[in-house]
Amino acid sequence: MRVIFKRSEAHFLLAMLALPASASFAAQQQNAPDPNIVVNGVVPAAPAAAAMTAGPEIKGVITARSGDKMKVTAADGTSTVVAINDATRIKAASGLFGGNRGKLGAESLLNGLPVTVKTLQGGGELVASQIAFRNTDLKTATMIRNGTSQRFEEQTAATEALRGRMGDIDKYNVKATTNVHFDTGRTELSEQDKAALCSTATTAQATDNALLLVVGYTDSVGSDDFNQTLSEKRANRVINYLQQVCGWKPYRMLTPTGMAKADPAAPNDTEEGKAQNRRVAVNVLVSKAVDGM
Repeated sequence: MRVIFKRSEAHFLLAMLALPASASFAAQQQNAPDPNIVVNGVVPAAPAAAAMTAGPEIKGVITARSGDKMKVTAADGTSTVVAINDATRIKAASGLFGGNRGKLGAESLLNGLPVTVKTLQGGGELVASQIAFRNTDLKTATMIRNGTSQRFEEQTAATEALRGRMGDIDKYNVKATTNVHFDTGRTELSEQDKAALCSTATTAQATDNALLLVVGYTDSVGSDDFNQTLSEKRANRVINYLQQVCGWKPYRMLTPTGMAKADPAAPNDTEEGKAQNRRVAVNVLVSKAVDGM
């Protein structure tokens, strides 16, 4: 009987000891957050943000905006798409624009604005952590946008009519062509060519209804894919210089074309001929309808 009593007492003690543990376990189960429940108003930490690393610094001109993304085109014609989010800091080089003490909004990121972008990268995407530019550049981009907006109604009819007639190049007179040349595999402009481009832009500016058609070419060295890309980069380099330095208006610029090694200006069997073919042709066009023909 004593043994039975001790066993019963032991069972009782074990049951008493197990009870708090079971209650504690049940309480933990009740207090554990359900991962399937989302509480409105609480922003969960994004695990991807912690995994992002420093990305490249990008310098260039904003050439397109779409939603929370922008395209930045560098001087060599290469373009990079960068995402913008609420954490992106947008600022002018000498402080926040117009003395505003808050963060600049994404509406200040205008097409044609030269920017320096610090990025983070992760998941195959670049995200802007900071976008910086100069006050003077923002003012210029704003004036261009506002001026274009003010003149929109009077310019639209003429511009669209000109672009509509570009469907057939035979309906246009080529008033002048300026060729700029490049070293093998390169896209850099010489000082002489830079001066020639601005001279062409100044002359064309004085011609009513003139448009510029820019076409890039290469010599026969290299693969077709390489030459196609190279010819497009050369054309974009020339367009950027014409717009950013020479002041040629974007709405008077036709879509650039890369023709690779097609339509050579000279035979590719000599070094002299290859040098002539590594070129970008800047054509000044005027519609025959307004040119008296």
